[in-house]
Amino acid sequence: MNLTALLRLLRILHIFTRYRLDQLLDAFPLPWAGRFLLKVGPWRLRPAPKELSRGARLRLACEDLGPVFIKFGQILSTRRDLLPDDIALELARLQDKVPPFPADQARKRIEEQLGQPIESIFFSFSAEPLASASVAQVHAARLMDGTEVVVKVIRPGIGEVIGQDIQWLFLAARLLERYSLEGRRLRPVDVVRDYENTIFDELDLHREAANASQLRRNFEDSPLLYVPKIYWDWCRHKVMVMERISGLAVTDMPALLDQRTDMKKLAERGVEIFFTQVFRDSFFHADMHPGNIFVSRSHPWEPQYIAIDFGIVGSLTPEDQNYLARNLMAFFKRDYRRVAQLHIDSGWVPAETRINEFEAAIRSVCEPIFERPLKDISFGQLLLRLFQTARRFNMEVQPQLVLLQKTLLNIEGLGRQLYPDLDLWATGQPYLERWMRERAMPQHQLRNWQQQLEQVPPLLHSTRQALDRLAQHPIQPVMARTNNTGLRLAGLLLSLIGASGLGTEPALWSQAEPTHWLLIVVGGWLVLRRGLPRSEYRR
Repeated sequence: MNLTALLRLLRILHIFTRYRLDQLLDAFPLPWAGRFLLKVGPWRLRPAPKELSRGARLRLACEDLGPVFIKFGQILSTRRDLLPDDIALELARLQDKVPPFPADQARKRIEEQLGQPIESIFFSFSAEPLASASVAQVHAARLMDGTEVVVKVIRPGIGEVIGQDIQWLFLAARLLERYSLEGRRLRPVDVVRDYENTIFDELDLHREAANASQLRRNFEDSPLLYVPKIYWDWCRHKVMVMERISGLAVTDMPALLDQRTDMKKLAERGVEIFFTQVFRDSFFHADMHPGNIFVSRSHPWEPQYIAIDFGIVGSLTPEDQNYLARNLMAFFKRDYRRVAQLHIDSGWVPAETRINEFEAAIRSVCEPIFERPLKDISFGQLLLRLFQTARRFNMEVQPQLVLLQKTLLNIEGLGRQLYPDLDLWATGQPYLERWMRERAMPQHQLRNWQQQLEQVPPLLHSTRQALDRLAQHPIQPVMARTNNTGLRLAGLLLSLIGASGLGTEPALWSQAEPTHWLLIVVGGWLVLRRGLPRSEYRR
């Protein structure tokens, strides 16, 4: 342990003591040594701030500890399937605003990354940053042709700071997971690992530029969403140059009303953007908090969103898309048996789950919610309660579903802030129904079969290689009586494995992997073959 790491540890312990975070650990069944340390530690000499809740103390501690912990708290706030509501809500209030780093450091990094003096790239460059966050800051500039742009620059030395703090987070997570049963349920090591992947991805602006470019292509000429242009000639891993946008902050209600924005349409278009990204494109902006969303000043009667900051995106597999859509439809038809069966079919909960018990648990969560008017039902809260319930049945919440839940909560909260009477289901249901009808159309099924057929040549090539290996090491007949029963059992097992991958719905069979059909065919052949009565084959 070097001196810098030791000083950082002392700083963490000081903040831990200042906000009496030891009290948050009282709920965990720690071993006697851990309980003893909490009772006799120096933090006991300092009284807890009585005017602050436990969630507020944790939020303020993250803010005092700086950028890495702020970002971690923000990501942790999305794991509402793991955290109590009061703590999650407080962590969601964390503000990712830190003092800017000096302009000369920004200039030096830009010139190092682009390999040229700033004066040869930009006609003008503003030393005063437009915004500063934990990972990067943004400067206004103008290209030589007069184009207004913004230059995003990664904060110097942030990689080393992140790496150091993450090691302390891993240490705390492993101790909690090792010595506390409740801690193991929260899976802290997995949470820290997810955070590590997310924040290091945000340090790569080349990746963010690619995300922005993909999203811009998906919404090319769309009246719903505008994505700024990326100037690839001036993008590197630590520097990104993007078109400068001019819009109103989506939370600036007076300005939106002053330009007579159609608030109902604005809220509904936010919902439509969400469903379009998730179901049409399977590529969605997963950091849609108000600071990253603006509204165009043009044609306020047909309002258009503008998005920025594309460091975090999510995607779903075709299977997840299908099951999610069917789950949502089943929810609002109150078909809880269907919801339970879909969770089992999708593999989101173990196959041995007792469906009757799971159905009853889902009913107990959903029925109180559906007693309210449909427009008052929160999609995000519904998913949240479902994930919390499903964890009792050993559901492992996948990262893409967590990002989806976070995005939905953001979009829904923003939509109702803009237009309190927003009926998210009335806006989303027609889109879902249309999407499901399109997927059942012959043209879509034909495209699926074409995609499956493209996988046949590699399978044939693998089969030929296997046959060539068998030819080089031929199987020798040995006089003995073949045990046809064993072969038939093996064939039956292969067929069952293949059939399990098809699901229970014939409509989804066309989307199954070719290997599932191959297992069924091979298994069926082994079951039905007559066998050799007098010999078996051995190498």
